[in-house]
Amino acid sequence: MAKKKEELDQETLDLINWCIEVEGFLVIGGATQEQAQEHIEEQVEWFTDQFYDGLTPEQAAKEALA
Repeated sequence: MAKKKEELDQETLDLINWCIEVEGFLVIGGATQEQAQEHIEEQVEWFTDQFYDGLTPEQAAKEALA
């Protein structure tokens, strides 16, 4: 029996896409893609707060690199 795919709500999809954009800015700022992904995973609560506080991906990356 096949598992039904779990659908993500729009807000979760928006957060995921926002984090993907942050990752790009972290790479531009000097991190490798792997380092950027690991940092976002390790600091997911902080990044989630930044998302809900209305920071752009670029602003969040600058804060993370500061």
